Amino acid sequence: MNRPLRLVDSITELRPGADTGCLAVSGSHGGISSAHYALAAQPMLAVFNDAGVGKDVAGLAALPFLQRHGIAACTVAHTSARIGEARSTLHDGVVSHCNAQALSLGIEPGQACAALIRQLQGSGG
Repeated sequence: MNRPLRLVDSITELRPGADTGCLAVSGSHGGISSAHYALAAQPMLAVFNDAGVGKDVAGLAALPFLQRHGIAACTVAHTSARIGEARSTLHDGVVSHCNAQALSLGIEPGQACAALIRQLQGSGG
């Protein structure tokens, strides 16, 4: 099954119900507020920007939160992709952090975002 790819500059653009099971590539930071929008939409994978990780690792808070809900999530390095631009996340982004669910899909730090999306679409996820 070829998972639909949703490119959204803001994770708030995901549609609960309509985007369930999609591969969501966003320009949003990986903070907890973003995590709640992803949880509502239930994508198979949510990709965020690590936003420089931030104080108390706030830029990665979505990863463990979504892990607890069975959703794969990862971030791309803020030095590799522009924050707020999903196309930059997809085409320029390099994975910086992953939750265990993402690791189980074969996603790992250092991987190009475009390559991981091709991998997941080719395997049927």
